[in-house]
Amino acid sequence: QVQLVESGGGSVQPGGSLRLSCAASGNIGSINVMGWYRQILGNQRELVARITTFGTTNYLDSVKGRFTISRDNAKNTIYLQMNSLKPSDAAVYYCNLIVTSDGETYWGQGTQVTVSS
Repeated sequence: QVQLVESGGGSVQPGGSLRLSCAASGNIGSINVMGWYRQILGNQRELVARITTFGTTNYLDSVKGRFTISRDNAKNTIYLQMNSLKPSDAAVYYCNLIVTSDGETYWGQGTQVTVSS
């Protein structure tokens, strides 16, 4: 079984920064895609950023230049550095992992990000 443990959420003022972490354990496969999604209550979950085992990244247009996703394969951990946060970034952020070999998808429990003055 795969477990994803998130940390780093919290409350920050507009323009501030937060760093999210997600540590994966279990049968995560040698090649996978890990990423961050976010969801505002009542809305669909949207992809914020993702990164492959090989370091290829994708970002939601609205976070490009402000957010940076990275990973440490030795620790099976990804990070999301979020700078210049806006109130529109406030949401529950979920860690996601897709095992490339079989398509199995896993989710973390979610971490709240609040951006307000």
